[in-house]
Order: sequence, then C-alpha cells, then structure tokens
Amino acid sequence: MQKVYNLLGVLGFVMSGTMAVMGVMAYTRVPSMVKNYASELKLELTKTILDQVPVPEVPELPKATGPAIPFK
Repeated sequence: MQKVYNLLGVLGFVMSGTMAVMGVMAYTRVPSMVKNYASELKLELTKTILDQVPVPEVPELPKATGPAIPFK
C-alpha cells in the first residue's frame, strides 16, 4: 500500500509542477497573443470598412490661380 501512496505523491507533484509551468507560460505569452490578434483584427476591419465605404477621389490641385473675387 505504501507504493501506491508514493506513486500518488509523485504524480501529484508532477501535476502541480506541470500546472505551475503552464501558468507561467500562459502569463508570459497571452499579452503577445492578444496584441497579435488585435493587430490582425484591426487590419481586417479596416479592409472591410474601406470595401464598403467608397473613398472619393481627390481632385487635382490647380496649377495657377485667377484674380480675387470682387465684393458686391
């Protein structure tokens, strides 16, 4: 029976260590994953909005100007 208890103790220690390591990895990697996801989402939303809303063409700038408009 002692062997079973020892085995359960070792398995509990391994599980605890694994959860601690996974928690540290998640804590360090989640911010970069969220940043990457937000960047991709921003690009996708920008493309979708530009496809739906027509962008007017900018007229050419005049090469010369005329006289001032007189006041009445």
